[in-house]
Formats: sequence, structure tokens, C-alpha cells
Amino acid sequence: MKIGFIGHKYVPSREGGVEIVVDRLSTIMASLGHDVTIFNRRRKEYKKIDTYNGCKVENIFTVDKKALDAIVYAFFATLKAKKAAKKGKFDVLHYHAEGPCFFLNLFPKKEKRKYKIVVTIHGLDHQRGKWGGLASKILLNAERKAAKYADEIIVLSKSNQEYFKNTYGRDTKLIPNGIDKPELIKPEIIKQKYNLEFNSYILFLARIVPEKGLDYLLDAWKMMSKEEKMGKKLVIAGGDSHSTSYYQSICEKAKEQEDIILTGFVEGKELAELFSNSYLYVLPSDIEGMPISLLEAMSYGNTCLVSDIEENTSIINQESYSFKKSDVLDLKSKLTFLISKNIETHKEQYIFKTWEEVVDETLHIYKGL
Repeated sequence: MKIGFIGHKYVPSREGGVEIVVDRLSTIMASLGHDVTIFNRRRKEYKKIDTYNGCKVENIFTVDKKALDAIVYAFFATLKAKKAAKKGKFDVLHYHAEGPCFFLNLFPKKEKRKYKIVVTIHGLDHQRGKWGGLASKILLNAERKAAKYADEIIVLSKSNQEYFKNTYGRDTKLIPNGIDKPELIKPEIIKQKYNLEFNSYILFLARIVPEKGLDYLLDAWKMMSKEEKMGKKLVIAGGDSHSTSYYQSICEKAKEQEDIILTGFVEGKELAELFSNSYLYVLPSDIEGMPISLLEAMSYGNTCLVSDIEENTSIINQESYSFKKSDVLDLKSKLTFLISKNIETHKEQYIFKTWEEVVDETLHIYKGL
């Protein structure tokens, strides 16, 4: 099949879950013999590439302004994809996230085109705290267009599936994200850079944006006594995403706290070491689609403590715990309990679903359209 992927920032990268999903889907599909094209954004910080792991890459014009980047990219990517699809160069155009769907109305009506449009909803983006009022309205409009114009919609959680059914009367397909089984490694980079040893720290690893609930974690941590922390440190790993002012507020909040370490964005071996050696992984989100970082934490065998939203609790295993969403006192109580419990960590690496399974289910949808 001839398949195009639109909606991410850049592949290869770990800027967000969308980028990881597009990377794994596209490269596995290409390895199976499919003709895959990835529509990357063309920005000065991204290395211009024409191919990636068997996929063709289209580098799409955008502007170097966070407020306009996504919408400008989506417009030009859609125009280019529409022109190519009209010439028979695509069987399926697969959009990822709500924002890029804003221009789906530019395509001919379903019955007038031979190619199909599939959309994966990675979360209800208009509800995310990093967006202002106008951006949220645009994203909600894009969501409506996805519901109206897409031949098929894929969601990552049952709650989002119920949302589309109740809001738009639209049936969707549920395909959770996948994960690859990693190799556990000893602390080397993180020992040299941050003086971190095995089991010596609590880990938060995600984008630093309001909906991830990092404020709750910092408040809970500051409420804990030195005795309750039992020598553990709190490691906050991640970069900002359209939320520079929020990231700065987090840095200010963590300032002069000797037991809090901010690493910034991490990837590669340093990322693997952080997951391999943490005592506990914490994800206190208010909103999620299906958090890749949580899947990764479980794949490394981490005990996880998450907010009790359905998107988190539906995928954690029996070795994990939850606390009441947004409740700092409950989070503090659970942290204190789990640190005092001296839990046995990394005893079972847990894979919720493999990427090969996700690809197989996705291709099944393509072929059924």
C-alpha cells in the first residue's frame, strides 16, 4: 500500500508521543514492503532528510513561531498530500493528532476520492492547558472536521472512544500504543552528571506542560519531610512544548531544592539509564491520550504511581498504584507510603502491546476501507 503520515513534528525525534508513534508505525510498515511517506516539518533545528529507515520524507514548509508552526505546516502538508493523492500516489493518508485535521475539508468528499483518510486521536487536544482560548477553539474545530471527514478514526483509550460516540455519534477503532522491550542498563551517564545510583530517585519523565500535573508532584514533594523521603531525590526529565512560560515556572518552583534535579530533554542512553535505575515512576496527569512514557516505564519494570484518570489506570499492571487526580495530599500520602515500603523494583518488565501488533491492527483498518 501507498501510505502517507501527516501531523507530527519531525521523525526521528522524541519531542512527543506522536513522533514516537509515527516513527514506529512508518518504519515497521516500510519494512513489510509498503510504500511509506513521512511529512516532516522543515525547521532550522531539524536536519533535512529525504529518506528514513526505508520511508520517503517530504519536508514541509512552516514558520518558526510556536503559535503558527502547526497550522502552517498542516495547511501545506495537506495541499501537497492532496495533489499527490489525486495522481494516485497514496492509498491512505494517516493524520495524527487533532490540530492537522483542521484542513480535512480541503479534500474531496469521501465518495469522490479513491484514497482514504485515517485519523489517530492522541488525546483531546483542545482540553490541554498549554493552549490559549483561540488555539483551543481551532483545535475543537479540527476535532469536528476529523469526525466529519475522516474515513476512519483511531483512538487510544476507551474514554476517548466514548467521547466521540457521545459527542458526534461517531464510531471509532480502539488501538492502544505499543512499546518495544528495552534492555536494563547500569547508571553511568546519570551517575556522572547527577550522582544518581540505582533506586536512589523518583522519576517524572514527560513533556513539561500543564496537563502533566507536575505542579502537584512538586507541591507533594515539598510537603514531605526529610525522613519521609529517606534520602531519595526527585528527578524531573523533559523539555517544554509550546509552554515556555510554564517550564520557567517549574524551574522557579524547583529552585534551591537540593533534592530536586531538572535534566531538561533527554534521549538515548541517558533516557534508558533513567528508566532502568529509578525507584518509582510518577505520572500525575490531568489529561492523557495514551502516555508513551508510562508504557516505557512499565516496560523497564518500574513500579508506577499515576493519577486515577482512565487513560492511566486502564494500562497499569498489578505492580502499580494510583492516587486521586489533582489531589496533592493523596499524592503525598502515596509517595510516603511507597518510599517507606521499600518496594522491589524492576522485577518484571511489562509490555502492554508490541508495535508489531499495533501495525498489524492498523494495516487491517487500511485494507478494510
